[in-house]
Amino acid sequence: MKHRLLICCLAALALGQVCIPLTASAKDNAPKIEATVHLDQEGAPIHPFVHGMFTELLSNMFENGIWAEMLSDRKFFYPVDNSEALFPENTKRHQLRWRPVGPESSVQMDTRDPYVGKQAPLVSLESGKAGIRQSGLWLQKGRSYTGRVVLKGDASAKISVSLVWAAGTSGRQTVVLDGITNKYKKYYFTFTAGADVQDALLEIVGEGSGSFEIGAVSLMPADNVEGFRADMVSILKEIGATIYRWPGGNFLSGYEWRDGIGDPDQRPPRYDYAWDTVESNDMGTDEYMTWCRLIGCEPFLVVNTGFGDAYSAGQWVEYVNGSENSPMGSLRAKNGHPAPYGVIYWGVGNEAYGEWQLGHMSSKHYIWKHNYFGEEMLSKDPGIKLIGSGASVPEQSSQYRNYRRPYQTSLPVPFLSDFDWTGQLLKGSLEYIDYMSDHIYPNYNGYFDGATESWVQHPYEFIDQIRVTSNRVKNSAEAMDKYEELIPALKEKHVPYWIDEWAPPRGRGFASTIGVAATLHEMYRNSYYVMMAGLTSFASLYTYNDVTATISATGLLFKLYIEHQGDIPLGLTGNSPTQTLPGTPFVDIPVEPSGSPTYPLDIVATKDSKSGKVMVSVANPTEEQQSFALRFDGGKPDSKVSVYALEPLLMADQNTVDNPDLITVKTRTEKLGTNITVPAHSVIMYEFTIK
Repeated sequence: MKHRLLICCLAALALGQVCIPLTASAKDNAPKIEATVHLDQEGAPIHPFVHGMFTELLSNMFENGIWAEMLSDRKFFYPVDNSEALFPENTKRHQLRWRPVGPESSVQMDTRDPYVGKQAPLVSLESGKAGIRQSGLWLQKGRSYTGRVVLKGDASAKISVSLVWAAGTSGRQTVVLDGITNKYKKYYFTFTAGADVQDALLEIVGEGSGSFEIGAVSLMPADNVEGFRADMVSILKEIGATIYRWPGGNFLSGYEWRDGIGDPDQRPPRYDYAWDTVESNDMGTDEYMTWCRLIGCEPFLVVNTGFGDAYSAGQWVEYVNGSENSPMGSLRAKNGHPAPYGVIYWGVGNEAYGEWQLGHMSSKHYIWKHNYFGEEMLSKDPGIKLIGSGASVPEQSSQYRNYRRPYQTSLPVPFLSDFDWTGQLLKGSLEYIDYMSDHIYPNYNGYFDGATESWVQHPYEFIDQIRVTSNRVKNSAEAMDKYEELIPALKEKHVPYWIDEWAPPRGRGFASTIGVAATLHEMYRNSYYVMMAGLTSFASLYTYNDVTATISATGLLFKLYIEHQGDIPLGLTGNSPTQTLPGTPFVDIPVEPSGSPTYPLDIVATKDSKSGKVMVSVANPTEEQQSFALRFDGGKPDSKVSVYALEPLLMADQNTVDNPDLITVKTRTEKLGTNITVPAHSVIMYEFTIK
């Protein structure tokens, strides 16, 4: 065997390649997979923004997520009663209810003069002690909590606020509120929990006579960081994702940014018709900018082109970036932020092509609208960069599924036709587009049969499923190449993609993380066209409950790649081409298959332009260990290699708050050989020093 290895290495040297000595853990038999890194083949630089995140004021990303507020419906969008159902419905996963204390009839909703929004609970004390309470709060023993309540009432009403974690007087703390008047006033309180519980309650009750009215209530852990959960700030700062898109998605097309500035207690709760839920507006523009500062990411704001208007978008740009002497800049200063934020990147709308989007219109009309927005926004700050709300031919075609809408054209949609949303925008709005958005939510349960022009149900094996998203990345790049061929002005300007929403397969446990790795690899390979990417969503970077959080395997992967992945993609060849999946080019598969020629492994090589180190990252989606022969063309690596390994025991493993270290990045230095063995269901990065 040693003689065979010597012959192999001599042959490789004769070809200008470098053969790495055998690792002790490798199998004796030569692997079938071969990979060669070509050090002299450099691609376009990988932009740091490819490690970005998508956020939306949806579900529990912010409320009962990174925002530290513990109470639901703290400004009383819903009535305080004992009903079972909420009307209108609220689809948020975590939604606590306010309930009456005392007779239900003692609490009525005042709609004539509420403090904020459309109504406020008016509590009558005619029948004795009465008030409101919210249960289901998680507390930690010895932890302090701070809060406030806005109320007014009769001087004869004796009002108190209590945090209750057990029965009896020893199971609660109570603060009596003094100086009650018939004018709304804020009262502050602090509690220290006496037990670990998951069903504590906050009570606001009155005794005596008369009545009182509650405008807003808040309760947060005292260790919150400017309104955010301290543990979440720590985790996301550590991960270091480079850019966060906000305020999102479908919600955006009904969003009024003015509702999210000023005194949080007077920001009205609004119903979100896109997702059938309620938005408190506690997390607004200034809070988002604070968030970006706390975790060290680049801000990326998106304006409402659905129900919104160009004037409002321009006003928002001025609020964010205008001088203190400008009308909106002075308002920002009044709200406590005198210095302009200087946000560079602005998205113009979200999924405007989609009939599900609030304010949807034809591409012809939307081109005019985009241009109105661009002109108005740039008039407030000519230095900003605009991202168009696109849908490339693959994205537009993949959305023509039965659950979206009936077919109106053959698929794929023809390039530059009225159905080609990105093509139309690039033709009609190029002056006001610096980058083009594309979203990637492919069909993981089937493929498009071009012969029958129908979607075919097809359950993919996991090894193929992780390639579905990668295929869409590659196909988007192919589409932009086609656009540059068809639109001469585009080739001169070069408009990279901002894939500001994308999702991997929703596999259990570590499976999803492998899918993320494979997709990032494909983005590195297509770095000329892909500048930014936003994973849907940043909530996948951690796992949490109401009182604690821990980094997830996907969070560990992003941290690893952000800290160690090189910024220059290198050429990589192999002898095991990726398999072609069923489907139709420019609908659900690319013209050329995605992935690396090292099937079933997905391997990408990058170089750090500063240190010269070369990283070889390997995603193994199989349930078996795999071996491959690694060679370098154009340089000689040191035999000692730094290894960073995500190698869970089981594919279904995932970190939880109860088992936060089930998956970790294992770091070691090894003397690798020609044959490298990769554990089953793992992601491994090898860091080489080139001599």
